[in-house]
Amino acid sequence: MRLLISFAALFSSVLLLQLGFGGVVPLDALSGTLLGFSSQQIGFLGSAHFLGFFIGCWWAPRLMGSVGHSRAFGAFTAAGTISILAHMMFVNPYAWALMRVASGLAVAGCYTIIEAWMQSKVTNATRGRAMGVYRIVDVTGSLGAQLLIAVLEPALYFSYNLLALVACAALFPILLTRTPAPETSGAPRLRPMLAWHKSPLGAVGVVVSGITGAAFRMVGPLYGLAVGLEANRIALFLSAYVLGGAMAQLPIGWLADKFDRRHVLIGISVAAILGSAAMAAGAYGNIATIFLAAGFFGFTTMPIYSISTAHAHDFADQSERVELSAAHMFLYAVGAIASPMIASALIAGFGPSSMFVFIALAHVLLIIFGLVRIWARPAPKARTRYVNAPRTSFIIGRLTRWGRER
Repeated sequence: MRLLISFAALFSSVLLLQLGFGGVVPLDALSGTLLGFSSQQIGFLGSAHFLGFFIGCWWAPRLMGSVGHSRAFGAFTAAGTISILAHMMFVNPYAWALMRVASGLAVAGCYTIIEAWMQSKVTNATRGRAMGVYRIVDVTGSLGAQLLIAVLEPALYFSYNLLALVACAALFPILLTRTPAPETSGAPRLRPMLAWHKSPLGAVGVVVSGITGAAFRMVGPLYGLAVGLEANRIALFLSAYVLGGAMAQLPIGWLADKFDRRHVLIGISVAAILGSAAMAAGAYGNIATIFLAAGFFGFTTMPIYSISTAHAHDFADQSERVELSAAHMFLYAVGAIASPMIASALIAGFGPSSMFVFIALAHVLLIIFGLVRIWARPAPKARTRYVNAPRTSFIIGRLTRWGRER
């Protein structure tokens, strides 16, 4: 109970951040369609978000070191809120792309600060409970953000203003808490090739995870519109995907701890291809079929990041944990920046099912590469525990303590 009370301010801010900034993604897709943006332009917005996200991951630890946690959090939140408010002032896809860079930067920056704050307060005895509650709050906020779309009308000042108000409210818990801000610590170095050197399969798996997640989250609403879903049902469609991914973590985590993680990764990639096929077939089915396909797609694709990073950390030593997490975030962003533009172009040229053909091909390549890596070297004898690793900031490497070898 004391743990929950001490982190109440941080968890409240996480919930409000997810509700505010998380709602912008589907709202932009629906609003852009209503305002006459092309599918490629809407995909460009998704890519811009992840460009800002990567900049925020890199810059936030440095800004914390310069001005402290609270001031840096205020600056990132203000940047993101301004970007939401400015949407209906400048109705132009390229202006919106700049705004989405700012909101992506804000999301990454705010999460980096919250996770750094948590990391300084938890102990080995409280780390598991803190991370468990953190993930519950994060998923709850993500689900709530998707459901907000059911009541927000696209392309209206009111809708964007409401999201901005919710995001701005995330300032209050952090700025008014009596818990002193932690001392600043050095930022991890960014060494992208470290991920490849430790585990080529882990590196490729992270990129494929970025391709998959970003394409669905950023362009998924276009698929929903193309198959005839209304705005309120698109909210449920996106929520089914998030809920499916949340339900997968325990069973997939158990498998990843019990068996060779490369086999589990290949198996879940085979399932992801089936999930992609279900989504492609769902375009010609009824609403229930589409929702079930979205849940199954989330179940089969969302754990891939955590399996890939856990496998890579099996080959790392304690001094490399945080920088390896930073390298994985970089690779995730590489896949995430490119995939929304590719997916939106495919939908425009070949129909809604084509996005999932693209995703399935990425998983086919992951399966082939996984089989090559199984032949190339044996599985490690000592393994880290599986962790449901959020793709939120570089600091997550410290929070999850990958270094607890068995």
